[in-house]
Amino acid sequence: MHEALRGVIENLKQAIIGEDEVLQYIIVALLSEGHVLLEGVPGVGKTKLSLALSKSIQASFKRVQFTPDVLPSDITGYYIYNRIENRMDYKEGATLCNILLADEINRASPRVQSSLLEAMEERQVTVEGQTLQLPDPFMVIATQNSIENEGTYPLPEAQLDRFLMKLHIHYPSRADWKKIMACYEAQDPVKDLHPVMGTEQLKRLRREVKEVIVSEPIYDYILDIIEGINQDERISVGINPRGSIALIKGAKAWAYLMERGYVLPDDIKKVAGPILNHRIILKNDGLGKGNRAEEIIYSIIAKIRIPDQH
Repeated sequence: MHEALRGVIENLKQAIIGEDEVLQYIIVALLSEGHVLLEGVPGVGKTKLSLALSKSIQASFKRVQFTPDVLPSDITGYYIYNRIENRMDYKEGATLCNILLADEINRASPRVQSSLLEAMEERQVTVEGQTLQLPDPFMVIATQNSIENEGTYPLPEAQLDRFLMKLHIHYPSRADWKKIMACYEAQDPVKDLHPVMGTEQLKRLRREVKEVIVSEPIYDYILDIIEGINQDERISVGINPRGSIALIKGAKAWAYLMERGYVLPDDIKKVAGPILNHRIILKNDGLGKGNRAEEIIYSIIAKIRIPDQH
């Protein structure tokens, strides 16, 4: 594993116990300039993971608790008249940061949810005709409760598609549960985390990720997977071109994390589940969710011929 990134993951492990794979996927999303949707029951560490990541890379952090009374201007910012200076002053919204935690994003209205679209896709916000660039890096980590649907507004497909990954945080094992109780009993370890990487170093690593080589057979392998998914009788809406691009970016980041300068079929298989699970709609079952969507995806991948790696 890449030494600098191993340091970030080990730092995160001080506060996030028993979710090693999720931590690796978070780093993949960070390297891919992608956003992450975290799903899980309350109290499993979704919010703490976001704060721990921002501290580990010395990034600015903002949190918005999404509720029905949140306004789009809370996200994008707004202009207010300054009578003393006789001018309009811009008041920053939540997006003016490196890592934005959109907590319980499905509790806000669709209008508020859509106010994030431009920020997530274009890394900018437009307020009263004025376009403002967001800080670099910029990453949205959104959370949603997987067991409560009352009073929520399910994310539309267009919004879900902007997330590179959808990750599920489950209950810890008994051994990890004991470690969590011992770790958090005296104080919150997130408060004691120190940066192990700066945002400038992260930008350099991102540039190196873009140089990871994807061969022609790998492109064909990805297309075979997507065709297999889109033609499967269990799926009503399959993967679009944005999903294929996300898969390439995620695979390049995973290869880089594993200290390789080229993508293997195993890299594609490793990231396919979290990158594709929220992009398909299953027949007679609404949006594909959780393990069932991933199980279908991996059952399809298992039937695809692996390309020659020579």
